[in-house]
Amino acid sequence: MGKRIISRRRGRASPTYTSPSHKHGAPMTHPKVRTMGGTVEDILHNPGHSAPMARVRLDNNTLTHIIAPDGLAVKARVHIGEGEPTLGSVLPLYKIPEGTLVHNIEAKPGDGGKFARAAGNKATVTTVSATGVVVQLPSGRFKEFQPHCRASIGTVAGGGQLEKPLAKAGKTFHKIRSKATYWPIVRSVAKNPVDHPFGGGQKQHPGKPKTVGASAPPGRKVGSIRAKRTGKR
Repeated sequence: MGKRIISRRRGRASPTYTSPSHKHGAPMTHPKVRTMGGTVEDILHNPGHSAPMARVRLDNNTLTHIIAPDGLAVKARVHIGEGEPTLGSVLPLYKIPEGTLVHNIEAKPGDGGKFARAAGNKATVTTVSATGVVVQLPSGRFKEFQPHCRASIGTVAGGGQLEKPLAKAGKTFHKIRSKATYWPIVRSVAKNPVDHPFGGGQKQHPGKPKTVGASAPPGRKVGSIRAKRTGKR
């Protein structure tokens, strides 16, 4: 039997396929406090995230880190829980006026933020009511959230980074490595027989049915796994 296929090796979560923890500066979630103010101490680079992060010192002298919105400056004041919807402030959705741009929206109250977190992303508060708040996500989809779900005001900083060409494979390698994404992606039929069940042969073709049953061994379970149907629809 050949080597373990890539999907099995990734499943083991070895250091090769795990995002390096030392490249992630701090968990960029909403502060646990209910209502408080804070001052931005510094804007920091976060290699494990596409957007920069802001280090905020709260009024109780504790430090927290948030996703830096575009335009946030050092020594700026941010509000948590209540106050004016200024840039970088964290407020419940029912306290944010309609038409405001927000990011890092919580899926459930208190989870720290799940939606619109990548660089350049923004969502728009469209409808505010007592039962729910409708937000247009970066994908264009409209989603209703609970009124007490929190969000940060503004657009995530770092937008436009995809507009600069990478120019060479080495740049791409180091960029993708920090995200622990499998790259480069090699076609299965282009591999050797020891690397993949579809590898080898005089020409590039699977050489065997691509549909396998649920009882197939792990080294063979590639292609259409336990497909309900095959062929052209």
